Amino acid sequence: MLRLMLLRHAKSDWSEAGLHDFDRPLNERGRQAAPLMGAHLATHALLPDRILCSTARRARETLALMLPHLSGDSDVGLTRRLYDEGEDDYVAIIHALGGNAHSLMLIAHNPAIQATALALIGNGNPALRDEIAEKFPTAALAVIDFDAESWADVEKDSGRVVAFFRPKLLAGGITGEAANES
Repeated sequence: MLRLMLLRHAKSDWSEAGLHDFDRPLNERGRQAAPLMGAHLATHALLPDRILCSTARRARETLALMLPHLSGDSDVGLTRRLYDEGEDDYVAIIHALGGNAHSLMLIAHNPAIQATALALIGNGNPALRDEIAEKFPTAALAVIDFDAESWADVEKDSGRVVAFFRPKLLAGGITGEAANES
């Protein structure tokens, strides 16, 4: 069995006019949500063997704030392809770069992360699929299991959604203004 964890980067800062999208950092809410999600993953033993992360600044900052909570060895790869590509390309990236990991995490962007989750989910809790379809907020994580031997064997509609975590709903949550999702 293979497990895919699809994480949308934490909330980014839009306050600096003229800053290229690729270079946007996390805002305060994002800096709270990323370690909260990392701690939640550790508490529930959802530790990836391999992490593929977009090279966009906000994705790399999300990863950096989560890593201290993810004990053990995770092979981390950064790829610009997760910034530039869409849903079909994310599936191709999973096929090509998943390697021998049994548990793979992508840290990337919407709308591609949401579209990828919806494309891969074939069964599981329909309420979770509906939540993912309705909104995939920043720093949210979809967990999808596959009855497959390798990432190259993962096909659309073949996954079983087992969890969908949003920072706003985790124990402790995010305080103040940061509680408004987007």
